[in-house]
Amino acid sequence: MAAGDFFVRFWGVRGSIPCTGQQYLEFGGNSPCVEVRCDNRVLVLDAGTGARGLGDALVREKINELDLLFTHCHYDHVCGLPFFAPLYCPGVAVRLWVGQLVDGMAPEAMVQGLMRQPYFPVGPDVFQAQIDYRSFRPGSRLDLGDGIVIVTANLNHPGGSIGYRIEYGGKSICYVTDTEHVPESPDRAVIDLIRNADIVIYDAAYTDEEFDGRQGYGHSTWQEGIRVCDRAGAAQYVIFHHCPTHDDAFLQLVEREAQAIRPNSVVAREGMVLRP
Repeated sequence: MAAGDFFVRFWGVRGSIPCTGQQYLEFGGNSPCVEVRCDNRVLVLDAGTGARGLGDALVREKINELDLLFTHCHYDHVCGLPFFAPLYCPGVAVRLWVGQLVDGMAPEAMVQGLMRQPYFPVGPDVFQAQIDYRSFRPGSRLDLGDGIVIVTANLNHPGGSIGYRIEYGGKSICYVTDTEHVPESPDRAVIDLIRNADIVIYDAAYTDEEFDGRQGYGHSTWQEGIRVCDRAGAAQYVIFHHCPTHDDAFLQLVEREAQAIRPNSVVAREGMVLRP
């Protein structure tokens, strides 16, 4: 990897629940997990089922330090955490960041609640990595060192969710999921977060037509993603958090329609790598 390299790789792109079958082979069926590399630093965004494959790859690479940042703690974004191999490796340092927890719950308590009977056979005491649990307030600016700065914003989702803007080497990658828009009222927090960004990964679980009747679910549409990217002057738009009912044929159609409006748009696929 070249010095100063900055890229995003997708390990899980599906929202709400993972899904399997021949109809999901092109885009993938794992729930959210995204890897961002800033030269030799590793950032992991969410730990859905895609985290298992990423964790295995990081162990093979002998990565001994990483930052794991959650948008929120709904099952589809955390269910891969107990299967994330670096957590079981002595000598690995993991900073685990959570900015959205109800009633002041600590990140440690969230992990303990996820890994307890009757839902899971063992608790987080089985982890052998050094885990540094970190809380932050939505809207905080996180300085991770080595020239990596993360801007955060609160998103419109039941229980809350955090949007991230990762800035490194004069470039930016934004990760904006899960969030629900209000029709005809662009979300100023989202627009400010993604302004002039190089890559915007946006919650596009639905189409505008499907959105009617799904208000309150906490998700947006691929058409709204185009609208906010246009308003913010963002460069590349990535359609993300695919609804389980959207198979490969459906997402191929979405990609064609999105590219007809905004040519550099792309639908996220597992294994896809993008550079700003």
